[in-house]
Amino acid sequence: MRCIFVCLLLAAVTHASAAEQVSFKDLSRHELYKDVKISPDGEYIAATAIVRDKTVLSLIHLSDMKGANLRPQDRDDVVDFWWVGPRRVVFSITQRIFGLDGAFANGELYAIDADGGNKSVVYSWRHSQGFDGFATVAGRLAESGKLLVEVAQWGRCDHDHGPFPTARALDATGSMTVLATAPICGASFVADNRGTVRFAYAEDEDQALKVFYRDTESDAWKLLFDEAKTHVRYVPQRFNRDETKVYFACPGQNGVGGICLWDTKAGEMKPLWSGVESGPEELLPTFDRRDAYAVGSLPGRPALSLIDKTAAEAKLLAGLMQEFPGQYVWLGDHSADGKKVIVHVASDTNPGEFYLYDATSHKLSFLLASMPWIKPEQMAMQEPVSLKARDGTALHGYLTRANGAAKNAKVPLVVYVHGGPYEIRDRWQFDSYVQAMATRGYAVLQVNFRGSGGYGDAFVKAGIREWGGKMQDDITDATHWAIDQGIADPQRICIFGGSYGGYAALEGVVKEPDLYKCAIGYVGVYDLRLMYAHGDIPRTRFGKNYLKMAIGEDKQELKDRSPVSHADKIKAKVMLITGGADDRVPDDHAKAMRSELRSQGTEPEWIYDRSEGHGFYKEEHVAELFEKLVAFLDRNIGATAAASAAAAK
Repeated sequence: MRCIFVCLLLAAVTHASAAEQVSFKDLSRHELYKDVKISPDGEYIAATAIVRDKTVLSLIHLSDMKGANLRPQDRDDVVDFWWVGPRRVVFSITQRIFGLDGAFANGELYAIDADGGNKSVVYSWRHSQGFDGFATVAGRLAESGKLLVEVAQWGRCDHDHGPFPTARALDATGSMTVLATAPICGASFVADNRGTVRFAYAEDEDQALKVFYRDTESDAWKLLFDEAKTHVRYVPQRFNRDETKVYFACPGQNGVGGICLWDTKAGEMKPLWSGVESGPEELLPTFDRRDAYAVGSLPGRPALSLIDKTAAEAKLLAGLMQEFPGQYVWLGDHSADGKKVIVHVASDTNPGEFYLYDATSHKLSFLLASMPWIKPEQMAMQEPVSLKARDGTALHGYLTRANGAAKNAKVPLVVYVHGGPYEIRDRWQFDSYVQAMATRGYAVLQVNFRGSGGYGDAFVKAGIREWGGKMQDDITDATHWAIDQGIADPQRICIFGGSYGGYAALEGVVKEPDLYKCAIGYVGVYDLRLMYAHGDIPRTRFGKNYLKMAIGEDKQELKDRSPVSHADKIKAKVMLITGGADDRVPDDHAKAMRSELRSQGTEPEWIYDRSEGHGFYKEEHVAELFEKLVAFLDRNIGATAAASAAAAK
């Protein structure tokens, strides 16, 4: 740290003093609290909390803020949770599968009382006889307060014979009642306000969405929308209050995404809300869960569009937003009578805070902070940007300016590429990786290249089969935009990304050898041919079909678009970061890339941990990663590089 700070001074860049600068240790710490929900009677809150690298369920009595932590056994972690009665919580777990893609539930459900007692198994293929499937909580049934659970049976699902998923109602006793059986594999369900399951939808093996509908529980399923035939994607969301219409996610009038209303009697679909730059992020439900009152979107910073301006929820939210200018405020879980509401506040510099609003006293009280050790005033601010790609396609992203740099100064730039790549997008939010770089003197540019989510189905499809093609060109065009805008010093630019972003980082220095001085590949894909042979994606028919859709099957094309095939074109300095327990992108990719670089006489910097998966998780490992990453940037585009260049003159 001392070396980095001295070198920044040598480069004549003004920063906060070392004492004021956030430490890598603090940036690498897990969120203390991730989600908070209140009991139906308003007496308790439950929260997911991380204690010594383990996600537990915290149960807290609001009267004294005391309670207990439920620690799952062995390597299990809590993923999500739901109140199913005044004093009963259902929760799902994961078997420590972490990384850039987050934690995924393993299909088991458990329950516990608010006081920490009476733990029981609701659905578990490990601990119970007769359970041979995967259970997922899809939401709450409005009238009964029961949970809607989707259960998919183990084994290969045949689209002609099943076994097909079932929708079930889960009550506070842990009893589940089958409500419907889907007509398609991998289905999700939507129920009306009375609890009748009336929609089942899923992507078929052709990756096209099929939506089935029925009027009553005794009716047969009918195919309502087939994306393969209409080339339009309609996704059911929820019913309106009198159940005469259904909210659907749809393309909208501008093609970037919208919300439509489908008439259950006339069968007509009409636009209700259409995005201008981006589509809907969420449809906000009323407190009684019988209708919706607003659409949340993310054109740049989060935005809210009211579809029912008279709703009490809309008026409450409008008042709360005035209390937190410059931040995003949304209404979370609430008591059954709607008189106590969890309020979540966050921004690009605030990882998140939870408050309790009491409608009776009109009082807003602080509850918990996600990362209370983070000081927003020390963080770098993120601003939305927009530009045009070379073919005229509108692109959007975010620029985080280097802390302490003069507004018009050209600074070293890191082009930070998100993973996925499809349906994933960069957001206006706190990001520890971005802050690790921006608080050390680097501007960070993130671009939602075609294929990214949030800008309509056509924008996603425009990225299909464009690995190393137009998706890469979008990233290149964004880099040139930053140069043309006077943001970036053209001689001091690095490209960095994880998963698909790791691919884009190495492909970037293959295709643009003179644009980037360095590249950082983090658990990245470097040989597209290996995607069909290694990792968890090709193990299922759906995964194989996904690969055929996303990258194609032409072996020569896959070779040509793989960075591992073009190590001889790379001039930039390279850092490779990988984990030995990565099941999504096995370390074979990084090892092959390192071998090819070595064959060209280049030794990449190498960060490897055999215990880490698809993205480092342990706090000490992430802190060390930040140290090495920033030191690598310093040597190649930052203070150390500038000092060396000055000395050479």
